[in-house]
Formats: sequence, C-alpha cells, structure tokens
Amino acid sequence: MNQLLSTTKHKMHTLAPFKIIGIAARTSNTSGKAAEVLGALWRRFFEEQIGDKIEGKISDDIYAIYTDYESDYKGEYTCLIGYQVENEGNITEGLVSKKFHGGKHAKFVAKGKMPDAVVNCWQEIWAKDSDLDREYTADFEVYGSQSQQGANSSVDIFIAVK
Repeated sequence: MNQLLSTTKHKMHTLAPFKIIGIAARTSNTSGKAAEVLGALWRRFFEEQIGDKIEGKISDDIYAIYTDYESDYKGEYTCLIGYQVENEGNITEGLVSKKFHGGKHAKFVAKGKMPDAVVNCWQEIWAKDSDLDREYTADFEVYGSQSQQGANSSVDIFIAVK
C-alpha cells in the first residue's frame, strides 16, 4: 500500500520564478486521455534522451509541470516535462521553453511505488480542490534522486494556491 502525506499535512512555500526547457503536450483528465498522452510524453522524454539536448540545467531533477489550464483540473491543460535551467540560451529544435512566476505553493509528498504514489496523491489533491484555493497557473512534480527507489520512492508535488 502506498503511504502518502495527507493533504491536511501539506506545507506552504513561496517559490522564486524559474525557467524550464523540455517537451510538452496538451491533454485533459477526462476519459483516460491523460494516461495515454502523458505516458507517450514520458516515453518520448526518455527514448529521445531529451535531457541530453538541454543546455544549462541547474540539476538532474526532472520537472513535470501542468500549466495553461483551460479552467480547473477537469479541463484541458499543458504538461511540460523537462529541466530547470539558469537561462534559456540555445534551445534545440523541438523543445519548448517556459518561464514560471513561482509564487505561493502547497507542497505534498507522494511516497511509495511510482507512478502509483503520484497518481494517488493527485487524487487526494483533486478531492480537496476547493479547500486548497488553487490558482491553476502552474502545478508541478519534481523527480529528484529519491524518485527511483522502488517502494521507498518519493516525489514532491507543488500546487499553486492563492
């Protein structure tokens, strides 16, 4: 069973603006579309070794950012998978660059076997959507060194709030 940090125990953080370079796709959470589109995006990210095409990475942490929301988590949104960079520099053809304003975010930690732990944590977040007073500007997951530890994995999830 996946152990998750309860949404009642999230911590608030004020984040500085940051830039991401990676690959993106538009999807929604309806009719299983997200699982198909996001699965294909992750496969492309690794198969095409996108990280090797990005200059000026700040770290090896992979970011999965959900942004450009049509409305809320039930509408369409863009997912951008990539790396945080110091500056945009030279962007390889086929990659996208996006700046994020940072701001106030609620931080959750998904713990357990991936990707199940992340999916379960998002379901908790969606169940508490109105309590979080979400901003729907940019929510993101950070896949650091602890994200590939089998049943002991953890991924940080940041939700933009007002």
